[in-house]
Amino acid sequence: MKKFLFIFLVLVCGGLHAQFKSSKPVAEIEKNFHIRSEVRALTDYKSDTTINVNYYKLELAVQNSPDLLIGKVTINSVPSLFPISSLFYDLSSALTIDSITSFSGSIGYSHSNDKINITLPRVFNLNELISTVIYYHGVPDPSGFGSFEFGSHAGTNAIWTLSEPFGSSDWFPCKNVPSDKADSSDVWITCADNFTAVSNGLLKEVVPGVGTKTYKWHNSYPIANYLISIAVTNYSQYDGWFKYSSADSMPVNHFIYPENLTRIKPLLDKTIDMLKFYSNTYGLYPFVKEKYGHAEFGQLGGMEHQTCSSMGYWSEDIIAHELTHQWFGDKITCKDWHHIWLNEGFATYGEALYEEYARGKIAYDGFMLHEMNNAKNAVGSIYVQNVESVSAIFDAARSYSKGGTVLHMLRNVIRDSLYFASIKKYVSDTTLAYKSAVTEDFQRNVQQVSGQSLNYFFSEWIYGENYPKYSVSMSASDAGNRLYNVSVKIEQAINTNPAFFTMPVDIKFFLFDSDTTFTVFNNAQTQTFNFLLKEKPAAFKIDPNKKILCKITGDEPITPVSFELSQNYPNPFNPSTTITYQVLRSSDIKLKIYNTLGQEIRSYFFANQKDGRYKILFDAFGLASGTYFYTLTAADTKSGELLFSESKSMQLIK
Repeated sequence: MKKFLFIFLVLVCGGLHAQFKSSKPVAEIEKNFHIRSEVRALTDYKSDTTINVNYYKLELAVQNSPDLLIGKVTINSVPSLFPISSLFYDLSSALTIDSITSFSGSIGYSHSNDKINITLPRVFNLNELISTVIYYHGVPDPSGFGSFEFGSHAGTNAIWTLSEPFGSSDWFPCKNVPSDKADSSDVWITCADNFTAVSNGLLKEVVPGVGTKTYKWHNSYPIANYLISIAVTNYSQYDGWFKYSSADSMPVNHFIYPENLTRIKPLLDKTIDMLKFYSNTYGLYPFVKEKYGHAEFGQLGGMEHQTCSSMGYWSEDIIAHELTHQWFGDKITCKDWHHIWLNEGFATYGEALYEEYARGKIAYDGFMLHEMNNAKNAVGSIYVQNVESVSAIFDAARSYSKGGTVLHMLRNVIRDSLYFASIKKYVSDTTLAYKSAVTEDFQRNVQQVSGQSLNYFFSEWIYGENYPKYSVSMSASDAGNRLYNVSVKIEQAINTNPAFFTMPVDIKFFLFDSDTTFTVFNNAQTQTFNFLLKEKPAAFKIDPNKKILCKITGDEPITPVSFELSQNYPNPFNPSTTITYQVLRSSDIKLKIYNTLGQEIRSYFFANQKDGRYKILFDAFGLASGTYFYTLTAADTKSGELLFSESKSMQLIK
């Protein structure tokens, strides 16, 4: 599930880029979305542990004006621990039960405190089928992010659900825990005949009635209760096909508000490319016998409902996020909400991977820099201590940003080939596939593939708190024979859990001819590493490629290590842009601007400019739109020897 109110801020602020990610203030505001669910969280979470649910069949009739839900839900369960003569399901007390029946005989029941306590007609033995049919009606009292809503769009009624984490029982009876997946499900929805009703799996039949239609959806895969969904309104349907082999393909069905379809078609078209990319990365899309697609709904965010994500905001990132969830969250579901990072951290990192695939390493680095900065706001461990709190479960900095950052760091610890092989093994693990997992299940798969013991990593990053704060220093001495002894001291600020962080750390030395990077294993609060180099470093940098969530003091290069001309920013621009450059040593600097005919537009000259970084604001007032070039040259002040020359292009758009 993608965080919600961040999107609201983007819409209000207008000028923000659509791919800006959620931050701590958003997470704080977001608490207003689910404040009502906090009261019921504890009772919802403690469901009946004596049974396993095998099957749900929801036969629902929905209407507006007045709003009403009428339900008939069949639940098949079996005793899981010992013979039983009673059981209970979760259902909000805001709904009224009309009756409960069973093929095994009459059913006695009571309904209070959001529980249906059922007295069975006899004792049922271990793994013996118990089938109950519950008839009920009412207007759901939505909790969480809007578990069941009667809403509208463009003056038209709309009904939708979003049940994660505790909201399923707001609108249908269930065992309300993510670990107990039904083997399959049916959702039949009767609605006004001018509406389309959407749910999980494949549409098997549409049955016309008097002023109504009944849509019969069947899901043949295991499914967690909170991933069952409905979405009902006057949808426009836009279809495509995911061709996963030369002979086979899967429908990709998008159900979109008519007023929005034309605008978002280009984004919807990216879904098939994403399906191909993630199938190559994680293994084939896990529900390939059915479908994937989107159903637009009235929440400002997205939710990974199995085979059909519900979407209330559209961007490439959020489409990638919800699609990644089909593997991480839907195929393999966190066993309990303590381990929600296995859903949300993986989906966040899925966004980063698609950025890398679609736009390259620079885009990936930029994405992860934002997530790492946000992860520094995380309070407490990624392992959620308080699963009675929806806001704690869906903490943006912790479950999303820091969870995704953990995968970024793990990838760098074990390297790319082993990381992606580990992910594929985790996804295909038969003890987990279409079931549920905890962090240790993921760790086990990674260790088996990498051949490394990673207890230190998972212990500190999943169950520990905060991040390392490094204080570093370097010293160098002449070792003779044109060699230098170089020592780097790394000290960590005292932390509580863990006392200090153990991590492989890159140390980059800036040398005149070429830079050199070493990787050391930092496993002490204070540690010194020694190196023998062919020259004295001008400077050094710890974790230069930002592989670690950390704060570093003491390693900023004190002098430039080369001449450099940077790309202007912004680019394209109007009417002005900034050009930055770096001077290695005192020299005469010239910067010249040319048009496409080679005519000099403007020039700058700085005699005997000292080493350092500089910037020039170039104002293109009066110039026509088009491409321009800028060239930087550096010459020795005394001899006039050319030391550096480089050119770049820039685009003026008016």
